[in-house]
Amino acid sequence: MNKYILTSKEFFFTITMVILVITGCGNSTNKTNTHIIKRDTTITTANAYSSLVLDSATLESYISKYDIDTAMATKMRDFYKSRNYHFVWFSTDGLTEQARAFYNLHNTYIKADIDTTQYAKELHARMDSLLNDDHLVLSPAETTETELRLTRHFFKFTKEEYEGTIDPSQLQWHIPKKKIDAVALLDSLIAQNGTKLENWEPVNRFYPLLKNKLIAYYAIDKKGGWDSIILKNRIYKVGDSGEVIAALKKRLRITGDYLADDTSLVFTAQLKSGLQHIQERLGLTADGVLGRGVADQLNISVKDRIEQILINMERLKWMPNESSGTRLVANIPEFSLHVFKSGHQEFSMKIVVGKAGHNTVIFTDSLQYIVFNPYWNVPESIVKNEILPAMQRNKNYLSRNNMEQTGYSNGLPVIRQKPGAKNSLGRVKFIFPNNYNIYFHDTPAKTLFDLTDRAFSHGCIRLSKPEELADYLLSDNADWPTSKIHEMMVKGGKNTWVKLKEKIPVYIVYFTAWVTKDGTLNFRDDIYGHDAKMKKMMFENE
Repeated sequence: MNKYILTSKEFFFTITMVILVITGCGNSTNKTNTHIIKRDTTITTANAYSSLVLDSATLESYISKYDIDTAMATKMRDFYKSRNYHFVWFSTDGLTEQARAFYNLHNTYIKADIDTTQYAKELHARMDSLLNDDHLVLSPAETTETELRLTRHFFKFTKEEYEGTIDPSQLQWHIPKKKIDAVALLDSLIAQNGTKLENWEPVNRFYPLLKNKLIAYYAIDKKGGWDSIILKNRIYKVGDSGEVIAALKKRLRITGDYLADDTSLVFTAQLKSGLQHIQERLGLTADGVLGRGVADQLNISVKDRIEQILINMERLKWMPNESSGTRLVANIPEFSLHVFKSGHQEFSMKIVVGKAGHNTVIFTDSLQYIVFNPYWNVPESIVKNEILPAMQRNKNYLSRNNMEQTGYSNGLPVIRQKPGAKNSLGRVKFIFPNNYNIYFHDTPAKTLFDLTDRAFSHGCIRLSKPEELADYLLSDNADWPTSKIHEMMVKGGKNTWVKLKEKIPVYIVYFTAWVTKDGTLNFRDDIYGHDAKMKKMMFENE
């Protein structure tokens, strides 16, 4: 099979399309549209980013049904002709990740009161349902309708939000059309020390850091990659010896985690340090012991790592620009929350996120309230699946768990847990109002933070250092000194709401590859399968 090598012009086609929108809209004089977009018949079901196909007659019917003006209709026709009418926002697995990213970016503008006219009630209700329920399935007609509404919204959004506010060359959005061969793409884009990539480098400061690591891994691949680590014993530690030790030293030298020239068969203290370094980069327990877990990670091929880096570079293109103030970033695969101020990381903490089947939703919002000694309003799903069966087994279940029933809703009792030391939300929660009922909170189950894999919640995010975050966010509030916050956290008290003086942006993100400020490349497992979906759409022969 001949591999399709994507040129930089083709790979970033949508940027060009958006620039056409920006430069061609809002002009008071009528000009003839001279650009002609031909249908790209080289895109097929086999190589398209999404295998779902739109019938051109359906597009025309949509344009007619909603009486779409000539300029917008032309943009939509051109957009789909350039993709040979393949879908943009949906694949066979549901919403694509760029659809989720665009929706979150779009909502950020609305909630910042930049342009509330962008709110479309029916579309937003459907998108909220899709984002909140991975098992929700739309009919083909509903999928097509939502696809076209999102495309129309995308063009409207880019015109109204970007026109006249930023240089179009900084607009980092693009939507891939075809599957690619990752290494072939690098052959074409990095042939001259990555200069072709820099032509399209987005303003996000983390993007070039990850791009430089991509170039380094590309060089490793050209030299043959690395050999697998084959274990004969269950574990290897300092003092052990064997051929696998020499293989481990060679493997770690390739990625710069072990710098010594020692090629002996002996597991040295220096090798332990190198192994601990790469364990930290991979999110593993940094015990300096070679076992099955770390060997499996080391044996992931350089080509797979290149694709993982490309997937996460793609995600960086969809991130909003950094704000100058405080912002909170929770990276789900990392199980960490980072607090930034004006681009500088103030501190970080471990978090517990949603377990499989209760995925923490990826979205952006603004933190507005801190609630000390919170009530826990138990979600209907937990009431139905866990509390009702427990109440049937034990009539004193509610009182024993400091819970109370406050009414009925949708045929179920409304249950809440009263404030207290054993409250599931602990002593404090941090609210950023959203349709997914997700927030940050304390927890009485502190031992979970000692684990490497911390996906245990029903979707909300538990914090290992809630008192430190509360103290930081209320540092400008004289009514809430550190001593008062500490007393609330230790002794408790009545349910108390505190409104922040300014809204704090919150980003719930999903990065499985990133570079820290010290230049360290990190990888994490794809705990929700988002990478797998993107890989299936982005790359050939998957």
